[in-house]
Amino acid sequence: MKGRTIILDHIDGREAAALMVDGQLEDLLIDSDAPTPGTIYRARADRPVKGQGGMFLTTPDGPAFLRQVKGLAPGQELLVQLTGYAEAGKALPVSQKLLFKSRYAIVTPEAPGLNISRSIRDEEERDRLLEIAHDAIGGSGYGLILRSACDGADSTDIEEDILAMVSLASQVLEDAGSGPEVLAEGDTPHLLAWRDWTDPADIEREAGGFERLGVLDALETVRGIREPLSGGAFLFIEQTRALVAVDVNTGADTSLAAGVKANMACAKSLARALRLRGLGGQIVIDPAPMPKKDRRAFETALRASFRSDSEDTVLVGWTTLGHFELQRKRGRIPLKEVLA
Repeated sequence: MKGRTIILDHIDGREAAALMVDGQLEDLLIDSDAPTPGTIYRARADRPVKGQGGMFLTTPDGPAFLRQVKGLAPGQELLVQLTGYAEAGKALPVSQKLLFKSRYAIVTPEAPGLNISRSIRDEEERDRLLEIAHDAIGGSGYGLILRSACDGADSTDIEEDILAMVSLASQVLEDAGSGPEVLAEGDTPHLLAWRDWTDPADIEREAGGFERLGVLDALETVRGIREPLSGGAFLFIEQTRALVAVDVNTGADTSLAAGVKANMACAKSLARALRLRGLGGQIVIDPAPMPKKDRRAFETALRASFRSDSEDTVLVGWTTLGHFELQRKRGRIPLKEVLA
C-alpha cells in the first residue's frame, strides 16, 4: 500500500487515529482516561515548593505543578494549560502560557504579534496570508501564528479557523466563574489527526479500517519490546521507572561494519519507535560497538530523525560508558498503559 493514509477508527472502544505511510504504521493516537494535553483549567494555587521554584495547584483533574512562579500566592486563582501527561503518582504538568491551536492557526493571547511559518517562503503567498490574518484577528490584541498547513489552503477555511480560535480564546479569558474548573478540553485523536497530519493523504473513516489496512497487525509489534530494523538488526526498547533503555543489536550480521549499520538504522527509526509506544522522559541508548569516528554520523542521523517528530527531544550526548542520552517530552501516555 503506497502513499499516506489516515485511518479513523476505535480500539477497545477508545477513539483512535492511525497514519500509515507506504504500508508502515507511522503514527498512532489513542484516547485515554487521563486528561488530554491542551486542556485549560481555572486552577487555585495551593502551596509553593521553594526548592524547585514552583507551585502546586488544585484542578478538577487532581493536583498540578506549575514551574517558575512569581508573585503567586496560595489561594489565588489563575488560568493554566496542561502541557503533557503526568507520570504515575505525580502532579499534572501545566503552564500559564495558553495556546489555542488548530489546523491553520495558533492564537497566543499573551504574545501579541503576527507570525507565519518559515516553511512558507513564497512572498505572494505570505502577503495573501497576512491579509487574511489581519482581517480575521481584528482588534482582539491577540497574537497569531499561521501554520505551514496554510500554504495554498482556501482563504475561507483559514479565516474560519482563525475566528474559531479567537472566539475560544475570548470565551476562556473572559470567563467570570470561580473555583477550579475545566474551561476547554484538549483535542481528541480524530481532531488531533485533522489538526496535525496535514500532508495530503487518503482518509478512511469506515468502521473496521484498522483491521482492513493492517494497523492491528502493526500494533502487535509496537506493543512488544522488540523493534525490527533494516538489515536484520533490531532494538529492545524497555521502560523502567527511571528511564527508557534502548539496546541496539546487530542480529545475524557478523561483518566488520555490522555495528555501524545497526546504529545508523537505530538512528533513523528510533523517533518512530518511541512515538508509537508513547515513550518519553530520559532515554538511554546502548549502541552496538562502533569506532568513535562514526559517532558524529550517528548523531547527525539521530538529529534528522527527531527534527520532524511530534514531541520535543533534546539530544544530550555521550556518557563515559559509551551510551547516548536523550531527554524527550512526555506528550503521550505509554501505549502499554492505554492498551493494558
